[in-house]
Amino acid sequence: DARVLITGPNGTGKELVAHQLHEKSNRSSQPIIEVNCAAIPSELIESELFGHKKGAFTDAREDRPGRFELANGGTLFLDEIGDMDPALQVKLLKLLEEKTVRRLGSVRDQKVNVRIIAATHQPLEQLVSEGRFRSDLFFRLRIIQLTLPPLRERGGDILLLANQFLAQQCARYNKKPLSFSTTAEQAMMQYNWPGNVRELRNVVEQCVLLATNAE
Repeated sequence: DARVLITGPNGTGKELVAHQLHEKSNRSSQPIIEVNCAAIPSELIESELFGHKKGAFTDAREDRPGRFELANGGTLFLDEIGDMDPALQVKLLKLLEEKTVRRLGSVRDQKVNVRIIAATHQPLEQLVSEGRFRSDLFFRLRIIQLTLPPLRERGGDILLLANQFLAQQCARYNKKPLSFSTTAEQAMMQYNWPGNVRELRNVVEQCVLLATNAE
């Protein structure tokens, strides 16, 4: 149940790690709910996280649970936590301390039992020193920190991942089993992979779609 902070460049598989942590935990029979803090407009994310009561604001036509309530008993994955608005950071800190959530427009707190896994590609220590991320929230989230290295630093993992993606994409597109040539393997090992694992997966998918023979 310990909170985990996953850091690393974009495309390194932070979301996959979060799902594996959930699947291997004692909460695996309960849901894992994802929230991308950078993808939801700042004026909407509070309602998304905490829910709202009917009439709480103009478009609140019915009661709606937030992601914390939906994840009750399970895991809430807060992706791109470094982009969270400072005012919302305060409310998240309160929730972590009191384990209660209050819907917008409500006067009643509800108990929630949620494990928090957060992820970011941003240097949170630097954001803390610049006053853009709360230090108390940072230390609350970072009970355990996992740092994922860029793909170019993972050596032989590049070919292991490439071959796994190759098998997956061949099955997806009903292609006969394919293999990489020695030249292709050398090229993959020498390339910098700025897009990390996500870029590798996309490149392999393109190779499968364009392949016309068994090599």
